Amino acid sequence: MTTRLAAGMREQMIKHAYACHPEESCGLLAGPSDGDVQLVFPTTNILRSSTNYTIDPREHLSAIREADAAEMEIIGVFHSHPHTVGYPSVTDVSLAPDPTWVYLVVGMENYESPSVRGFRIRDGEITEEVLEFEESIT
Repeated sequence: MTTRLAAGMREQMIKHAYACHPEESCGLLAGPSDGDVQLVFPTTNILRSSTNYTIDPREHLSAIREADAAEMEIIGVFHSHPHTVGYPSVTDVSLAPDPTWVYLVVGMENYESPSVRGFRIRDGEITEEVLEFEESIT
């Protein structure tokens, strides 16, 4: 499966990862249920941890409301791995809340050139998602 995102969204997630470094950044992704990401909501990691994240519940609710107002829904989440590769950890897999979501990981093992990778996590199984970064989604 392929997930499309506007080009600016990749930069927005990386910028948030840099701003939160050395802690994990996190945020929510919204779009129509077909999987194309049209909105990115950077959020606060209330754990303030370099190895795990929890999205601020108030910001989570705000993102849901904003997505609803735009006739979209939350279809995924992103977070960073401040010192390691962009691949879901055992913790990421065990805490994945929705098997229909796309999970994006900003890998900062190379701090100067972070990667953004996408995954589906279903029943503990990780499948890499193809990401297409576009100028605009029609």
